[in-house]
Amino acid sequence: MQDLARDHLSLRSLTDPRMIDLHSHLLPGIDDGAPDLETALAMARMAAASGVTIMACTPHILPGVYHNEGPGIRAAVAQLQSALDTEGIALRLVAGADVHMVPDMLAGLDEGRLLSLNGSRYVLVEPPHTVAPVRLEEFFFSLQVAGYVPILTHPERLAWVEPHYASIQRLAGAGVWMQITSGSLTGRFGRRVRALAERMLSDGLAHILATDAHDPVHRPPDLDQGWQAAARLVGEEEAKHLVWTRPAAIVKDVAPSELPLPEQTRRPVEGKHERAERASASGGTGSGRRADSEPRKRTSRGRFSRRLRRLFD
Repeated sequence: MQDLARDHLSLRSLTDPRMIDLHSHLLPGIDDGAPDLETALAMARMAAASGVTIMACTPHILPGVYHNEGPGIRAAVAQLQSALDTEGIALRLVAGADVHMVPDMLAGLDEGRLLSLNGSRYVLVEPPHTVAPVRLEEFFFSLQVAGYVPILTHPERLAWVEPHYASIQRLAGAGVWMQITSGSLTGRFGRRVRALAERMLSDGLAHILATDAHDPVHRPPDLDQGWQAAARLVGEEEAKHLVWTRPAAIVKDVAPSELPLPEQTRRPVEGKHERAERASASGGTGSGRRADSEPRKRTSRGRFSRRLRRLFD
């Protein structure tokens, strides 16, 4: 199945209307995505109708919750592909996984228990949603040293991103890829998430756009809508890189150095968390003036900020 997908894939021009969706929960009854084959077929029809030609089936792998492993996922992909072919749905499936951060991730990838995208060097990595993991940057660096290109999934939807936006910037600068959810750009997850997704796109931090589709209604395969929203923000060329050029290269396991990388399209805007961090580092109020000769005032707000930083560091 993977070889077939590779054989039928080539890097197309910007005028090609096709798209590739590298994050979906399409496999029936395997996680919190499609509960049955009927739902999976409905989602596949929607994806194909929107212009998606290749879709990665990336179920959760989370110890204690979703006990999926590589061989079972590949078998489920082959079975669903057969059903799509029988129904005449023009959608090619490839195997992957939405791999949650675990200490033995490298061993799992080497042993085949955990899956990269279509057997490539690119692997989806999902951090915890509510609290920033300790040694986040070290974790991703260990994957890179082993030869993988980690793709941090939907960072704009993580509850802890704002006070750790600098970490996201450092990770992207170090070669970690970022996947934005298409629904984030259309407001499906609220104004806060939409603003973060737009900020990451404008800051040149987003590498691919994917649906993270779970069902036909609330979390549908809506990559075409996300592409249109991205095109309005960063232009059609970069939007096409988000849904075709880079995803196609991932499926073909092309090295990142051979690909166009996202560029910053706006002047950086310092947020309140960055201002607080700078003010703390300078011992002042963020005005840029040195305050070495002035005693620092210990206000309740300042104590709260310090406790908040310790909580997430």
